[in-house]
Amino acid sequence: MSNGGRLVLDNVLYHIMVRGNQKQKIFIENDDFKKYLQKLKKYKKRYRFKLYGFCLMPNHVHLIGEIEKKNDLAKLMQGINRSYTAYFNDKYEKVGHLWQGRFKSKIIVKDRYVVDCINYVESNPARAKIVLFPQEYDWSSCRERVLSLNISDPILDALSL
Repeated sequence: MSNGGRLVLDNVLYHIMVRGNQKQKIFIENDDFKKYLQKLKKYKKRYRFKLYGFCLMPNHVHLIGEIEKKNDLAKLMQGINRSYTAYFNDKYEKVGHLWQGRFKSKIIVKDRYVVDCINYVESNPARAKIVLFPQEYDWSSCRERVLSLNISDPILDALSL
């Protein structure tokens, strides 16, 4: 059965989500989060993806950003997910799928809503009771975006509304 077409447009923002297969953990150690961010940096540069917010949860990922060429969204996610899967399977001596199906993406209007969406994504660890406050979580954009931490090696792009 086909998954159906995906609405992809040039120069729009997306909320992208991908989950571990059977909701399994995709990040086990801190080095796994770091490796995913390295892959994200590599592929965001390759496909000129502007990243405005993210949150890496133990079993899923949220990315908020925009891509210039609509066909590059699938290439971006394929590159990140395939290379991270190879790393994960090699490190943990696993085989097979890491991700639950295709990534999901929703178009976001570039207005005040995008800031609300970023705040929502960054609040995931607090809602999941991993931390008390979003800024305490190391694996989201909150610390860089709100507290200006990690600015020696930024991953986020400036958002202009």
